Amino acid sequence: MKKLVISALEDLQAKFKHMKKTIILGIVISVFSITFGCKDFLDKKSDTQFAIPETLEDNQALLDRNDLVNDGSISGEVSSDDIYVTEVEFNNISYESDKRLHTWQSDYVSRSSGNDWERCYRKINIVNTVLFNIQQYKITGSENIKGQALVWRASVYLEAAQLWCLAYNKNTAMTDMGLPLRLDPDMNIPSIRSTVQQTYDQILSDLHTAVNLLPDKQIAVSRPSKVTALGLLARTYLYMGDYENGLKYGKQVLGLYDKLMDFNTLNSLASYPIIAMNEEMLLPVAISYSPFLSSSMAKIPLALYSSYADDDLRKTVFFRTNTAGQILFKGNYSGTSQRMIALTMDELYMIVSECYAELDGVDNINNAMEILNELLITRWKSGTFVPFTASNREDALQIIRAERRKELLFRGLRWADLKRYNRDGANITLSRTIGAQTYTLSPNDLRYAIAIPEDIIKMTGMPQNKR
Repeated sequence: MKKLVISALEDLQAKFKHMKKTIILGIVISVFSITFGCKDFLDKKSDTQFAIPETLEDNQALLDRNDLVNDGSISGEVSSDDIYVTEVEFNNISYESDKRLHTWQSDYVSRSSGNDWERCYRKINIVNTVLFNIQQYKITGSENIKGQALVWRASVYLEAAQLWCLAYNKNTAMTDMGLPLRLDPDMNIPSIRSTVQQTYDQILSDLHTAVNLLPDKQIAVSRPSKVTALGLLARTYLYMGDYENGLKYGKQVLGLYDKLMDFNTLNSLASYPIIAMNEEMLLPVAISYSPFLSSSMAKIPLALYSSYADDDLRKTVFFRTNTAGQILFKGNYSGTSQRMIALTMDELYMIVSECYAELDGVDNINNAMEILNELLITRWKSGTFVPFTASNREDALQIIRAERRKELLFRGLRWADLKRYNRDGANITLSRTIGAQTYTLSPNDLRYAIAIPEDIIKMTGMPQNKR
């Protein structure tokens, strides 16, 4: 089969040699992905004879492909406590792996194809190809494109680390199992798991390098900028519990860009009140499809919905009620039913506020509340917002974490938050009851590091996450 495909591609190359090289490369990637699937895709050597992307335009075109802004991971959202489905809906879902993921099973939680692992490493391969091309063909003036590629690689590895690794813990990071760090497009290089420390070191290295290569703004929000790289640095350090650096880079973002939407200007009666590519968007990534996350199936727990005050505009902008009286989420930053795991400005305000509070001290607590209130006043009905105050670190963090959950609902962040909160002693136990069966997930349970797809383990010989 492979020989037939290669032969067909060679015929295409000869027949259409006048076409742009990036188009031909896109055909190669698509055909190989479809023909060989995830397992073979990760096992086949990259063949660049069909197209040599040696210009800035060719490599920018590779980064502008829809692969990078689409196909965000589903595992964190499906596993989190922000949604539930009814028993009838659960039983009618055809993806057994998704059902196992939703109930925190120890294994077989990934589909045989089209799973999060495949999607993440396909993106990483595209980015590695661009970085290889820049070096291999000595492309001049490529700083911007190299910076974009590094941000994309770091963002995907950070997303992946929240799924398949335990929460970063400075005391165990040197021995906890991390991700296979593939930094070269050659697929013949064996996949070997790094440590969690090595994984985060790579993420930070990519982002710090990118900051010095990128302009403050790009011509399109889908292209990472310096603000994007700084924002991801703030997120990464927050996840690591390094609050000084989280604050440092979060403040740098706010120094360059600080725009927020005023929810008073939104039409809360619209099907999807928040428009796509709005002024808060820093890096748009759409979540892949899972029935658990569909606009009609994913229900919001009543206790979470009730935590929004009546004058809090998020209560009407984010939610709608179906005919059964159940709460559904409509506050997607896509402007449609598409769920997003984007990096956004409101998240940066939350990061800066939380990092201030974690550093303690009267001035830091006051600064934490000030930043939080700057965000929340744009979310409340005009003239009704009463600023939050806190007298100590514990009170401030309780307020900030409650508002973070309400503000960043359905952004692919809750799973990572649960892991780091429990690492720091929050002792949050998750529980679901479906029919007569109750499922629980204890604080710091090893299942917070989701099982790597079994075919990947078999193919590479890498160790599976401990159970």
